[in-house]
Amino acid sequence: MAVLTCLIYTVNIADRYVVSTVLEPIRLELRLTDAGVAFLTGVPLALFYVTLGIPISWLADRSNRRNILGACVLIWSGFTAVCGLSRTYLQFLLGRIGVGTGEAGGTPTSNALLADFFPAERRPAAFTVLALGAPLGAWLGADVAGAVANSYGWRASFLALGVPGVIIGLIVLLTVREPARGRLDSVADGQRASIAESLAFLWRQRAAFHVIMGSGVCSLWGWGLIWWTPTFLMRTYGLNVGEAGAVTGHIHLVAGVLASVGTAWLFSRRFMLDSRRVCWVLTAGVALATVPSFIAYWTHSLGLAKIMFWLFIPAIYFYIGPCMALVQNTAACHMRSVFAAWSGLCGNVFNLIVAPQLVGALSDWYAGGHATDAASLRFGLLVLAPTGFWAAYHLYLTGRTIIQDQQIANAYVGVAHA
Repeated sequence: MAVLTCLIYTVNIADRYVVSTVLEPIRLELRLTDAGVAFLTGVPLALFYVTLGIPISWLADRSNRRNILGACVLIWSGFTAVCGLSRTYLQFLLGRIGVGTGEAGGTPTSNALLADFFPAERRPAAFTVLALGAPLGAWLGADVAGAVANSYGWRASFLALGVPGVIIGLIVLLTVREPARGRLDSVADGQRASIAESLAFLWRQRAAFHVIMGSGVCSLWGWGLIWWTPTFLMRTYGLNVGEAGAVTGHIHLVAGVLASVGTAWLFSRRFMLDSRRVCWVLTAGVALATVPSFIAYWTHSLGLAKIMFWLFIPAIYFYIGPCMALVQNTAACHMRSVFAAWSGLCGNVFNLIVAPQLVGALSDWYAGGHATDAASLRFGLLVLAPTGFWAAYHLYLTGRTIIQDQQIANAYVGVAHA
């Protein structure tokens, strides 16, 4: 199951972030400002993800998660292909809305399924296997999609990534069995919770709040910077879309996979079964990686920028699996999809609405009414880079109550809802 959820997450990330690789060609063809292209490519997806994520996850906590997951993969993959067929602003906008609609139920449902295959102390390692989909998907969305776009145009990159996802969605529907909720926890399935009860319990779990904020701000910081990186490389160093995608594509694949595998190995060790130590490692890793993330966009040397990318980009992966697992560990077994959906909502608001719009607006403002360029985009990225320290602060606070909150979640018995 961990391998299949990894594949699902791979197409999720690839379909979502292929747009960042071809951001500049889309902007030029549609004659948009930096803020305008940021809105088109990020905000519609995120708004529908946010709007539908909680109700879909509530349904998943009360019904067959396998069917919901398979349907969601089919929807977002199909609409990714629709983006490749679009010819106008409105058609592309509708395609991105469809991607957001499908993705709203993908990650929460797959997280809740995977949690019922592993006990609490093994989930950080298991979810890091799932999180391998992030570097694999980013590599597909950067390097492979960039090469396809350079040879056949930006629309072909969406088609190349959308069609395989449809096949994976069918595999989910035909092969996955639905496990009993909470079968590895003290309290087994049989309870039902309203959205209000789930969110009230989440708010009382301070570790859950801080890990969701920590991973959300990590998305703002790391994935927000990556969103604009191909455009930054094209403007600053005169690279074409294929060359810009290749600069970070290999780093996503090699360093991202190594970071994810190394994290899975580390958190599977006996001395890391204490969740507080997981939080301390995450805090230190994100804080240290914030420094090269700033230097990468400050320097005017492509060689130095590449070195900084090799230090910074792995950090946007190693926190994903452990944070997913910590969120699941702080949730009662019949609330896991809602907890995961709230975490996804927070992360996607930060990295698909706030980060692209913030950087785009800062770039337009710095340009002062003139055409945006490398200098204006550099300014926006340098404002965003230090937010990594903010993320590290929340991850540190998670460790202060994580043990108590896991015990509360494991023993929680609420009011049953039909």
